[in-house]
Amino acid sequence: MQKLLFFGIIFILLGPACKEQNFPKISDGFESKKLSNIWRSDKFIPGDLEIQSNIVKSGKYAAKLTLHPGDQIDDEKGTILERAEIMEARKFISVEDRLYAYKFSLFLPAEFPVDSTRLVIAQWKQDCKSGKCDPGNPIIAFRFSSGKLDITLQTGPEKTVLYSLPNDIRNQWLDFKFTIRFSRQQNGLIKAYLNNQKIIDYSGITAYIKKYGYPFPGRFYFKTGLYRDKVDKTMVIYVDDFEKYQIIEN
Repeated sequence: MQKLLFFGIIFILLGPACKEQNFPKISDGFESKKLSNIWRSDKFIPGDLEIQSNIVKSGKYAAKLTLHPGDQIDDEKGTILERAEIMEARKFISVEDRLYAYKFSLFLPAEFPVDSTRLVIAQWKQDCKSGKCDPGNPIIAFRFSSGKLDITLQTGPEKTVLYSLPNDIRNQWLDFKFTIRFSRQQNGLIKAYLNNQKIIDYSGITAYIKKYGYPFPGRFYFKTGLYRDKVDKTMVIYVDDFEKYQIIEN
């Protein structure tokens, strides 16, 4: 009886951790006619997502997200925001102090409007269970403004630009590969490649600490699409070849 009790306690203590270590490899080439269940669909309104075959990176299909003026307004903090994003399902979000690999491809069409409005086309956010975390900005964000792409890191009040691409990124597929360890310690890291060229090699803090309201251990989720301040312009982005898996370290 004592042995059974002992092993039962061990299972309770280690069971969730063991389960999280067995993180499945997830991927989506958008080859189905409907959105895969690895994504949440509450960040775009019906009609803003299309699985189409006109512009693709590989295979026969890719996701197309269209953001119209007034779509998905979110003014919880008094700021009017518009969005059309796909976001990874909660059961697949990343855990602090573990190493993950991500791959995805983005395409902005040649006619994509160049505007100074705040626009985020991909991001990793730290989960805030209380809803009272501040700052609430993404940890890593792809910011496209005035024709320039910046990849920023924020773990406190200020943003740091990790990479800036001033060249026109429209009308071409951008193939990104990331290796990330989210951590509020110095062992955090971000390594990134764009079209097989290294663009980021960062070591240091990659998460908000507890004083900003974020629980420990942290949870982090990926979103991509179009997230902006209110503007009277329609924008379109294409997404293809998403992949994510955990890298098991010795």
